[in-house]
Amino acid sequence: MCQPTTWLLGGLFGLMWVIPVLMTPTTLAQCKSLKTLETKLTDRRRNFKHNFPINYTIRVHYEEIFKLCNISRLLFLLLSRFPLRHFISVLSLQRVRVVDLEEGDLQGVWLLVNQEVLKRILRVLPERHPSYKYTSDLEDLFRKIQQVFPPQSDEREPPERIEEIYNRVKEPNSKGWRFVTPKSLLDNCYRTMHCLFKNCFPSEDGEQDYCSTLHWRKGRKRQLQETRGGR
Repeated sequence: MCQPTTWLLGGLFGLMWVIPVLMTPTTLAQCKSLKTLETKLTDRRRNFKHNFPINYTIRVHYEEIFKLCNISRLLFLLLSRFPLRHFISVLSLQRVRVVDLEEGDLQGVWLLVNQEVLKRILRVLPERHPSYKYTSDLEDLFRKIQQVFPPQSDEREPPERIEEIYNRVKEPNSKGWRFVTPKSLLDNCYRTMHCLFKNCFPSEDGEQDYCSTLHWRKGRKRQLQETRGGR
């Protein structure tokens, strides 16, 4: 869907976080709800892979395939409006003002996209399906997360690109459909959640670069090694 640009995502996303004017502090209530979701999502493999036919896919909007590289693309599109020499000088000071973009904008996209994804999964599942209740529970968790999200200011319009994503996700007759496995969609949800709400997921091993695809590849490799070692 989009090529990962790890260096761009890690670097620029890190720069965004050091600018107080752009930061929306993650509340304790948000972190509590997100940690509950994190725990629930650890069972996504059994519910969205083992309980489905091999290579089973559902139809979703292109924008609903919200991956780490999509976050970097959004940042790049907005930053590309800067003159290059200004961008370089800003980087040297580790300060950058992304045009009209706030942390909450990306978090809002994450919330909307994954709520829509869960609705699409529930539509194809009969109530007696073994993963129906699990999916319904996830949907309830997202409602609770939405309730603790800080309200958006009526005085501020979201950036144009963010507004386009909202509109396309809500468009029933979109031409940009894709077919994706349910597990892949929830893998995206899990990883982008850690990237966008990194303050809620501190690690005992020190600060983790959750926005890096390399971080998740290492985790997957380690998991496979542990699985084989346990046999």
